[in-house]
Amino acid sequence: MSPALLAARVRKMHRGDAAPSFALDLDVELAPGITILFGPSGAGKSTLLDCIAGLTQPDAGRIAIDGEVVFDSEKKVSVPPQHRQTAYVFQSLALFSHMTVEANVGYGLLDAPQQARGRVAEILQMFRVEQLRERKPREISGGEKQRVALARSLVTLPRVLLLDEPLTGLDAELKASIIDDLRAWNAAHKIPILYVTHSREEVDALGERVIALEHGRIVSEGTPREVLDAPRRRRLAQAAGFENLLGGTVMDLREPDGVMRVRLADSPCEIEVPLGHAAPGDRVRIAIRAGDILLATEPPKALSARNVLEGKILTLERRGTLVVARVDCGAVFTVHVTPGAERTLELAAGKKVWLVLKTHSCHFVEG
Repeated sequence: MSPALLAARVRKMHRGDAAPSFALDLDVELAPGITILFGPSGAGKSTLLDCIAGLTQPDAGRIAIDGEVVFDSEKKVSVPPQHRQTAYVFQSLALFSHMTVEANVGYGLLDAPQQARGRVAEILQMFRVEQLRERKPREISGGEKQRVALARSLVTLPRVLLLDEPLTGLDAELKASIIDDLRAWNAAHKIPILYVTHSREEVDALGERVIALEHGRIVSEGTPREVLDAPRRRRLAQAAGFENLLGGTVMDLREPDGVMRVRLADSPCEIEVPLGHAAPGDRVRIAIRAGDILLATEPPKALSARNVLEGKILTLERRGTLVVARVDCGAVFTVHVTPGAERTLELAAGKKVWLVLKTHSCHFVEG
């Protein structure tokens, strides 16, 4: 049997009181494996999952799962959700509080009692919750509930798995462990998994294909590195964790060097960025991660980095294992340093510092 495929071409309007306020309009084909839907709130990620599951009906389009058409607006086909063989795990998990773990997982197999016991036992073991079979949801941890919810969805052997931010609130180590178990299950079953997240950390852990949405349309797709390390859209850059989004004006193009010079905001501060589709005088926006900026307390010398900016620390704020510095170099930058660096460099508000930015850490974005 060939691996399952999910093909969806959908258009769905969300209407306001007077006129359409949002339109989902895209065409995707997903092979077995994990595909991440990434983008800012309101981009259409959950709406797409709802259309595939049959919880929302598109205004137009076609959806096929493993060769079976489950929705076709032209042919008037709309298979009910319960007959699409999709599994859907929401952020809320929705476990039955009055049932044991074993009963929760076996709920979807009530029509197949002969198969239920063996399948339930197998998947409880696969997701490492077999020792919890007699407990109620209130008696287990958040991570264990996530495992039970996944086991309940997958025990029915769906053709597609839809995950809407299922690991929100868990620490990084626990997320990685659950993701490893999900990968192991899918190595044997080979179905398309569509995974919605706002977390760059989860994207990096999953590490397969990313589809970035904005305003209901695909703006980028590829590996996490291709899509999120050099985002082309402002809202995508924000969602991907670029803390510095700075407006500026192109001063000149240096094509032999593959760069252009940009003056930031209305300041005298200028930086060199990779050559983009712009002309001198154009207004542009540059995205830079706070963690990609080096900070020095003496003028740096003999560096390959092309941008060295003198400035003054405005504020320092401790956030967990990070110290967030805001530095005024004519334009204000957010910079991340470690507590050890803060202590060793004796950083304090008002102190003169120099920022070092590699050219290829500065990304030209649209919108």
